[in-house]
Parts: sequence; C-alpha cells; structure tokens
Amino acid sequence: MTRLERFKITACLYFNYFVHGMGIVILAQNMTVLSRHWHTDDAGVSLVIFSLGIGRLLVLYIAGNLSDRFGRSFFIKLGIVTYMLFFIGIVLSHTIPAAYVCGIFAGMANSFLDSGTYPALMELYPKNQASANILIKAFASIGELILPIFVAVLSFVKLWYGWSFIFCAVAMAISLVFLRNVKLNNPTQSKPKKVEKATPVAKPKTSKRNLFLGIILTIFGYISMATFYLISQWLTKYGSEVVNLNMVHARLLVSIYSVGSIIGVVISAILVERFIRPVWFMLFDTTVSLIALIAMSLLPIPGIMYIGSFVIGASAASGVMQIGLTVMSNLFPATKGRITGIYNTAGGLASFTIPVFTAFISKTSIHNIMWFDVGIAVIGVLCSIIVFIVLKNGPQNTTEKLV
Repeated sequence: MTRLERFKITACLYFNYFVHGMGIVILAQNMTVLSRHWHTDDAGVSLVIFSLGIGRLLVLYIAGNLSDRFGRSFFIKLGIVTYMLFFIGIVLSHTIPAAYVCGIFAGMANSFLDSGTYPALMELYPKNQASANILIKAFASIGELILPIFVAVLSFVKLWYGWSFIFCAVAMAISLVFLRNVKLNNPTQSKPKKVEKATPVAKPKTSKRNLFLGIILTIFGYISMATFYLISQWLTKYGSEVVNLNMVHARLLVSIYSVGSIIGVVISAILVERFIRPVWFMLFDTTVSLIALIAMSLLPIPGIMYIGSFVIGASAASGVMQIGLTVMSNLFPATKGRITGIYNTAGGLASFTIPVFTAFISKTSIHNIMWFDVGIAVIGVLCSIIVFIVLKNGPQNTTEKLV
C-alpha cells in the first residue's frame, strides 16, 4: 500500500467518525422538536436514544469476531450504509416505534464501524496504535462541536430541523464513494498456519493475570463510555433547568465540552506512547474528570459549568476509552477484532442502560443525573488504579509499552 493510499483510507475512516460524532448528539440536540413531532416528552426521546444501545449490543461482538475472519473494509462500509438508514429514517419517522427502529440502526452502524475501524487503524499504524485510536475521538468530538452550532443556526433562521439529519446522510454517502474499492484485511488471515504454530509462544497473553486485566478493562469500557455519553446527552438540559441558562448558552456548554475534548485528544495523541504511557493517561484522565463532575454537581453556577464542561471534555472525552481499548488489545494482540468487540460491547451496554437510568432519574430531578455520573466516575478511577498497579508490578516485557 502506498503512502497516498494509506492517507486516503485514513482520512475516510476519520471522516466517518466526524459524522458519527454528530450522530451521538443529534437526537439530544433536537430533543424538544422531536418530542413534539413524535407526540411524547423528553423521557420518550431519551428512550429512543436508549435504542441506539440495543442496536450496538445486537451485533458488536459478532461483528468483531467476523472482522478478524473476513476483513475490516466490509464492516466499515456496512456501518456507513446503516448510518445512512438511521439519518434518513429519523426524519421520515412520525411515531416513537418507528424512531426506535431507526435508533437501533444507528447503534448497529456504530458497532459495524468500530469493528472494522479500530483494528484497521492499529494494523495501518502498528507503531502508533494508541495515537491512531485516540484521533478517532478527536474527529468524533469535532462532530459533536459542530452539530449543536448547526442545529442552533437552523433554529435561528427558522429552517427545518431535518436538514441536520440530511447533511449527515449525504456526508456518509460521500465517504462510501471514496471507500468503494478499498480492501482492508486482517494480516493473520493469509497465514493461518503460522498463527497456529505461534500459539504456544503466546501463552502469557492468556494468563490469569491478563484475563483479570481483561475483565477490569471491559468494566472500564462500560464506565468510560457511560461517563462522557451521559454528559453529551444531558449537559444542555442540565444547563437550562438546573443552572437556569437560556437555550443558546445551555447548548454552548456542549460546544465548550467538545472543544475541551478536541484539545484533550490532540494533547493525548501527541504525548501518549512517545512521552507518557497509556495507563498513566487512564489514571490521570479519570481522576480529573471525577473532580470536574463533583464541582459541577456541588456548584451548578454558570462559571463552574463553563470551566467544568471544558475540563470534563478534555479528560473523560479525550480518548481515554480508546486508550483502554489499546491497552486491552496489547494484552491479546492476536485477536484485535474480538477484543474490540468485547470492549465496545461493554461500551454499547452503557449506551443501552444509561438512557434507561437517566429517563427514570429525570422524572425526579435533572440535578440527580449529574450525581449519578459522579458515582460512575468513581468506579472508573478505581478501575484505572487496579490496571495501573497490576501492570506496574507485572513482568517488564508485557508492561514496558503501557506503564
């Protein structure tokens, strides 16, 4: 593969996640108009958001395994097509059940993209795996930053809200055109015998210690997704109802959060692996995000919210979930697709369950949603501490690139 071909493929893979970033917040940012359109309330829209988690869980583990066997490009293209079905389907939906089905498509699309893209980038850039994966989060964050501004502009000039969905569908179609002839295969596919002969040498990778770390990192996959997913979905509502900001300034919180995420991702991509090991980043980011969430919960005032939104974006949404995946993939390097499936299934479980929890919590108090996120962040810090201690005290040959 030439350098130009690799650049073209990489650009398209990251562009997909730019659109995915828009997809993450597009329902929440249109919550008010969609609730009227579907004749429901905010809790009803939250349950549609909940359907994304169902779709993600339905196919993620299977897609990860099949990605190891049949290559990465098929699942990337399948993810693009399925995302187009979601964006177009939402604007055509007039009822909660129809919207729910479209939400399931969005979750499936996310899973297909993850199953193909994460392993593909680790294989395209074997010496910079963590940085390559972290940049996925950067492009998703840019999408999260631009979408609220786009929605606000449409609302200000009194244009149809559906243009935001149509824009995303067209963007995905353009990416599909550029990737139509691209083939990305698992490097181990063409050499199955060598993989079998090498299996005895790989015994340390399936040790009890690594299996234990795999469990902890899977839990971390759930927690890291839950922490920033909850913020991205409820920050605007929290700002308007608890902090008493008008809708323009409440939406601005999400943009500030996204700016923090972009800056955090860029810093992480520059420093991780070159100067600071991935597990140090895990521990630092989870601790900082916990402090920010506590401050935002204790002091819901504009100044704290603006600062806290930036800090939580720069820590919890700076690629820490991708770093966790990279750490776990290095523990089980022969099955990156399967590990991606397991790890992101945990993240999918978060996107499946968090909207359910918050739908019930929102009926009592929006403020309690932030305290709920604090509790989740505490577990994330504990997971990071466990991984750090175990890897720090482990054999040097398995930890030298991680701690």
